Amino acid sequence: MAMQAGEIERLIVDAIPDAQVTIRDLAGDGDHYAAEVVSAQFIGKTRVQQHQLVYKALQGSMDSDLHALALQTSAPQ
Repeated sequence: MAMQAGEIERLIVDAIPDAQVTIRDLAGDGDHYAAEVVSAQFIGKTRVQQHQLVYKALQGSMDSDLHALALQTSAPQ
């Protein structure tokens, strides 16, 4: 089952309230997205820890509804 970009953004913002999220559908199929997430919660965290926070926010969707997510995370400048 495909996942809508708005749902991905909602899940991330629900878990990381200050997140600025940009989602792009890479293939037009609702299964392959790129996401850029900027949050102060990422300050002092490694890239792996940042990605873990985002994947946790997706509540298991990577295992079922979402096939691929190219993820770019950063703290605000």
